[in-house]
Amino acid sequence: MSISKDITIEELVETIPASVKYLMTEGIKCIACGEPIWGTLEEAAQEKGFGDSDIERFVKELNELPEKDDAAENDTSIPVDKLDI
Repeated sequence: MSISKDITIEELVETIPASVKYLMTEGIKCIACGEPIWGTLEEAAQEKGFGDSDIERFVKELNELPEKDDAAENDTSIPVDKLDI
């Protein structure tokens, strides 16, 4: 799926779970603080004071993150019950 500035935050987070951490590092933190964000990526970014060039960069970088199914395939974490401690 190709991400655009018009994607809703809900769809973005569902499609690319890593987008939550990405957006938090960029200063769009309400996703994690419990306050729901409605609207599009562009609207959320503009509410935080980001301009068009920032939003274009967000779109480009978010498109480089793995999607939900891809992230599961690339998961290298070890389940706790499999640790030999």
